[in-house]
Amino acid sequence: MTCCVRNLTGLARASLAGMLVLLSLSARPAIAEPQRGGTLRFLVEQEPTTLVTLTNTAGPSTRVSPKITEGLLTYDFDFKPQPGLATEWTASPDGLRYTFKLRPNVKWHDGREFTSADVAYSIKLLKEYHPRGRGTFAFVEDVQTPDSLTAIIVLSKPAPYLLKALDASESPIVPKHIYEGTDPLTNKNASAPVGTGPFVIKEWVRGSHIILERNPSYWDSGKPYLDRIIFRFIADQAARSVAFETGEIDIGGGPPVPRSDIARLQALPQLGSETRGYEYNASMTQLYFNYDNPILRDKRVRLAIAHAIDYRRLLDFVYFGYGKVAPSAVSPDLSDFVDPTIKPYSLDLALANKLLDEAGYPKKANGVRFPIRLYVNPYNLQAAGDFVKQALVKLGIAVDFQFFDFSTYINKAYTVRDFDITLESLSNTFDPTSGIQRAFWSKNFRIGLPFSNASHYDNPVVDQLLEDAAVEPDPGKRRELWFKFQNVIYDDVAAIHLIAPDGVTLFNKKVRNHTQGVAGINASYADVYFEK
Repeated sequence: MTCCVRNLTGLARASLAGMLVLLSLSARPAIAEPQRGGTLRFLVEQEPTTLVTLTNTAGPSTRVSPKITEGLLTYDFDFKPQPGLATEWTASPDGLRYTFKLRPNVKWHDGREFTSADVAYSIKLLKEYHPRGRGTFAFVEDVQTPDSLTAIIVLSKPAPYLLKALDASESPIVPKHIYEGTDPLTNKNASAPVGTGPFVIKEWVRGSHIILERNPSYWDSGKPYLDRIIFRFIADQAARSVAFETGEIDIGGGPPVPRSDIARLQALPQLGSETRGYEYNASMTQLYFNYDNPILRDKRVRLAIAHAIDYRRLLDFVYFGYGKVAPSAVSPDLSDFVDPTIKPYSLDLALANKLLDEAGYPKKANGVRFPIRLYVNPYNLQAAGDFVKQALVKLGIAVDFQFFDFSTYINKAYTVRDFDITLESLSNTFDPTSGIQRAFWSKNFRIGLPFSNASHYDNPVVDQLLEDAAVEPDPGKRRELWFKFQNVIYDDVAAIHLIAPDGVTLFNKKVRNHTQGVAGINASYADVYFEK
């Protein structure tokens, strides 16, 4: 064809070239259509303790739950609400009534009809049992159900953050007929969930994997595109990196591998990376004290620990620069609420030693002042635990660093509560009332409730600031309340806020539509497909 084109006149060559372009364009679609089929292999670092985020907001659970159990709304990258199980929503001028029109012809995976009664019962459960929902829905007086497809949330006081709280990962809508009359903490639905989502559970092999399969009766006709999702549990960090290198895994987030491996894996031609999709979490790393330990009730001891940590070095050497030093309780991702005057506690070992001496804990003959037990959330925090241990040893504090699997950690930190200090990863979420209040509000101290007020921190001034900020509709006044809160707990060394880590998703480049809003990989995945 080339030689023939060369011998044609200019006009003929142009005409033929145009015909070839048209033929080429007509041979392929102008816009790629999603392809149906395939199995997505999804990495989950630690095995979930539950498959429904009703009573537990741990990262592994938030990966799985929204694929099965949906929420009223979803959110784009601008946090603009999008339809979920609700198709329309309005708020009254006084902010005390939110009316939701629900999607018709939606069925639970067991064939029962989804109705407003399910919404009302779910909000009730979230208010009582969800670690953050106890604050988010604190002012819910009633959920009215005038008909089967209308739910009206009635508040006693305004909740200016409410319309941001209704994502599936945060506020799942669960079936009333399965939960009613049972204890939500032990209900079988946690391990064999019935939802309305695009995928249904096939099996959970403990210690190995979870398999979800396509819901053939999903309300969004034609979706999901995938046949199944296999969630693989790989606790060993080095093994996770190998799984991405060898193509055993298609996607994972968090980041899913040691930060030291991210740059190397990003350079592989078959892998892509994405940093969006973590805005709904606003992740933070914090050091919490157990206030039932009399040693740690002394502010001088807490302040000494704060002055023993080199925050910049922690970011550079443990997080490999993926994140920001974050000395305030409020994440940098929630910039409207961050008081910029709050700076990290200085690294000052001389001052730290002086404070411990003044507190009545001098070094003994063996160089030890007192022992403490250090726990860490195993969700990528083991290296940070080693760093903190070495920092405290320099002060003469004998650190018993105990590292557990995820379910054991949850039990020991939030039920048994036999830690002295713990490194946690409590995200700020979409709003500080939902993300921060749970950890410092005295009314949220509840044995056995994961990611609540594990410290048993009790400060009436802080309680009042949190409660006032939760209902203040004026943005400027609400911001001032959060500024005051940050300064009070900073001065009290109520906890030590360390790093706001960056989220990174690694994925096989053939995987499409994996990150479409602020929930990122914690979305339903109804739209995800493999490019053939």
